Amino acid sequence: MRLTALDEAAEALGLKKGQGVAEARAMHPKLDIVEEDSAADARLLEAIADWCDRYTPLVAIDGRDGLFLDISGCAHLFGGERALLKDILLRLFHMGLDVQGSISSSPGLSSAIARFGNGGVIEDEEMEDVLAPLPVAALRLNEDTVASLKKLGLKYIGDVMNAPRAPLTRRFGASLLLRLDQALGHDEEPVSPRLPVASLSAERRLAEPIGTEEDILALAGQIAVSLKPSLEARGAGGRVFELVLFRVDGRVFRISVGASRPLREPKRIADLFSQRLQAIHDDLDAGYGFEILRLNVVRHEPFEGTQGDFDGGRQREVSLAAFVDRVAARLGADCLQSFQLRESHVPERAAIASPFMESFPAHRRSEGCRLSPARSERPLRLFARPEPVEALLAEVPEGPPQSFRWRRMQHQVLRSEGPERLAMEWWIDGADAKTRDYFRVEDNAGHRFWIYREGFYGEEPPPRWFMHGIFA
Repeated sequence: MRLTALDEAAEALGLKKGQGVAEARAMHPKLDIVEEDSAADARLLEAIADWCDRYTPLVAIDGRDGLFLDISGCAHLFGGERALLKDILLRLFHMGLDVQGSISSSPGLSSAIARFGNGGVIEDEEMEDVLAPLPVAALRLNEDTVASLKKLGLKYIGDVMNAPRAPLTRRFGASLLLRLDQALGHDEEPVSPRLPVASLSAERRLAEPIGTEEDILALAGQIAVSLKPSLEARGAGGRVFELVLFRVDGRVFRISVGASRPLREPKRIADLFSQRLQAIHDDLDAGYGFEILRLNVVRHEPFEGTQGDFDGGRQREVSLAAFVDRVAARLGADCLQSFQLRESHVPERAAIASPFMESFPAHRRSEGCRLSPARSERPLRLFARPEPVEALLAEVPEGPPQSFRWRRMQHQVLRSEGPERLAMEWWIDGADAKTRDYFRVEDNAGHRFWIYREGFYGEEPPPRWFMHGIFA
């Protein structure tokens, strides 16, 4: 058991990270030690990252205890870089978090100053002077490299900056100088946001927080109205929308809805969120209210502005899309499924289920060109896994059974069609996969089944029979 984190009081007592817990208790018997919970720390950092979305949508996780915020083009909305940094630190302090931050043109330099310096806004002409007195660990190097640099007397970044680059590269590889160049802004360092960046976004900052569902939907509709001209300018409509609610105490709620076809009408968008809010009503705790509402268009597609026809076909299509959207918003996107054909002749692989709202545009495009009928009629219900069948008195070598037992019930076969022989896909099932002979059979009660024989008579092991589907 070792110490992994210390507060200011513990550091003042002379304790160090990595020190044994027994040794620390021997030095200070009244020491208060809490067991580390990495999962809880990660959840807290994610929650802070959600809160930081009010400043910029480009928020990335930096290690176990840091965040990167790309505020390019956002600082002027908060009165400049210094005012933005002051606002972030002050708000987090009031939330009970002791945070240090820095703003510069280099992510590496900002990380170094925030962790090993005094924070603040660093101008470009000050980068080398501010970076030089920091320890080499500020370059985000691994522990072995830091230890080796200290053995050579290179304890500070200024020492590395003044040393010849070629010997350093031969000794420590390219990573050392890459981190140095990134910190100085000589080499670009991409910052990958933790969440997808919305293609379009609009928000409202409120003087008085709101908390009722009616107020939230009314404001969401107003924000959707402001987004419509941007969507029209792009000739696009939204397929996935996200409503982000920033609560006064810092908690953030994200509510997503999808549309089966590109959508830009504010009333339809607000109606989808109305359905979604009714579904998650108990999980949405308004607390003291929401102070910021943001509407994101996470995904958009070209908008087809076609004119309606005289027979009402266009209206029926719109009604179907609206029904699918409302049901998916209320019950989830997976509640309505459709089947898409795949390039496989094996029945259980010939189609794949997907949310209907995702395949609705493709369904519309394929209405005019019907697919050719299948080679043989397939059952209305196909089992996910074929079920074993006990066949009695089967016609040898290639005939159907005269009777069979399935689910502890005996069935007498009156009529049959087949066989339909299907060889398995050797590139998936292997060269030893056995051939299937499918039969459509009808019992004396009028029930129709789709059964198959796996293997041939006269082979070892003997063939087996399976039930793969039912017609009615």
